Amino acid sequence: MPPTLASLVQHSALKLTVRSGEDRLETPVRWAHVSELADPVPYMEGGELLLVTAMTLDAEDPEAMRRYVRRLVGAGVVGLGFAVGVYYEDIPDALLDAAKEEGFPLLAVPRRTPFLAISKAVSAAIAADQYRAVTAGFEAQRELTRAALAEGPAAVVARLAAHVDGWAALYDASGSVVAASPEWAARRAARLTGDVERLRERAAPASAVVGDTDDDRVELQSLGSGRRVRGALAVGTGAPLGTASRYAVHSAVALLTLSTERSRAFQEAEQRLGAAVLRMLLSGQPDHARAVAGDLYGGLLDAPFRLLIAEPAGEQATGAEQPLQAFADMLESAAARAAEPVLAVPDTEDRLVVLAADGGAVAAACTAAYGEQEADDAALVVGLSAPTGPIAAAGAYKQCEQALSVARRRGRAFVEHEELAAGSILPLLADDAVRAFADGMLRALYEHDATGRGDLVASLRAWLSRHGQWDAAAADLGVHRHTLRYRMRRVEEILGRSLDDPDVRMELWLALKTSAGSV
Repeated sequence: MPPTLASLVQHSALKLTVRSGEDRLETPVRWAHVSELADPVPYMEGGELLLVTAMTLDAEDPEAMRRYVRRLVGAGVVGLGFAVGVYYEDIPDALLDAAKEEGFPLLAVPRRTPFLAISKAVSAAIAADQYRAVTAGFEAQRELTRAALAEGPAAVVARLAAHVDGWAALYDASGSVVAASPEWAARRAARLTGDVERLRERAAPASAVVGDTDDDRVELQSLGSGRRVRGALAVGTGAPLGTASRYAVHSAVALLTLSTERSRAFQEAEQRLGAAVLRMLLSGQPDHARAVAGDLYGGLLDAPFRLLIAEPAGEQATGAEQPLQAFADMLESAAARAAEPVLAVPDTEDRLVVLAADGGAVAAACTAAYGEQEADDAALVVGLSAPTGPIAAAGAYKQCEQALSVARRRGRAFVEHEELAAGSILPLLADDAVRAFADGMLRALYEHDATGRGDLVASLRAWLSRHGQWDAAAADLGVHRHTLRYRMRRVEEILGRSLDDPDVRMELWLALKTSAGSV
């Protein structure tokens, strides 16, 4: 607790007497300063106890004293110590009345109390307060360190909240709240995700002060030792942090940063192991993959899982490290919140492969983030396999690549392989190369019909749709079956291909479905 006017009045050696401003004695004193200037305000910073003998003051002029006191009040001076028995036997009425009008603390300093004694008392009290703050800060540091070593980051957050007499919350690299204390603080912290996101865009270390109201001051601190922010800490209090609380916050930031950096080293080692496990799965060695993985991925390899491949959208593939990393952070955060294992490793420089539980939080988070997006609006394109197991992992990988290919052709950000199996094959053929082939195959028939010499394209479509049944197809066209037979012979003559060949019929049917000239 810093020195106050009340503590100085209660100091037995100073013998100070309160003459006005009795209700403001709890105001903290930042320093004691002696000045005999008629206007000392330019040299004040605020929070000082000003000590005077009134050597140069016209202390008996009521109007002059009113101006003098008002200037002191406006400058933030907390009180005035007047030496009695030096130039005046008592405090002049003009000064006393001016102080009472402003409610300004006015202390009588007896002749036997030197100003130096007051300055020393203030200095000693400030030093003692700083010592207490530093001692409390070191104790907080020790307690937070013990919590970090014994219980982990959540315990650090809980201890910090108690030290600052407020609340605290920890965010992971994706901006999700992973720990909060007290419990209700999780809801408050969740409302700050936008502020955390803006903080994450700045290089670490970074900080910001936010808050909804005057009594809810929140300080955000980024966590990380490099340019990439690996998390954030929020500390909510009803007032600016004091010295001891500031020590505690700085200690928590250091400990949590060390925790995230250590976790990153573990994650990199885990990622290398995961890459080895994935290579074994894709090369058809599931037993070896299980042996290497051990208990690291829980039962992930023993239950149905899905493979997921994410690549940069558009042509900015070489600059997509940040979107891929943000995507990996999001999936790992979802897995951590659901307490489920996940394997996420870079397959190439611009591709991320994820192995996650079927029906789990990771797949759900991916679907929620990208399921309805168009490729033009998304940073990544994602392909998801059907549920599979270790023996069929290589096939699931191919399914992901097929889903990715379809997603790019359709302008989608996310495609599941099961969607392809349940749908039609025709959308898969809807690209320029297939249309060009179809147009080239049917061009001679379209040119023939354009001369008005027949309706060969429509006749071919009707005949194929009726599986070569002459009467049914002729009825659909409203012509005699002999007319339809003649038209089909003309189709064979023009194309130079036999309609008795099933491959020819298949190609013509697909060409009719995909041709740009088809309606």
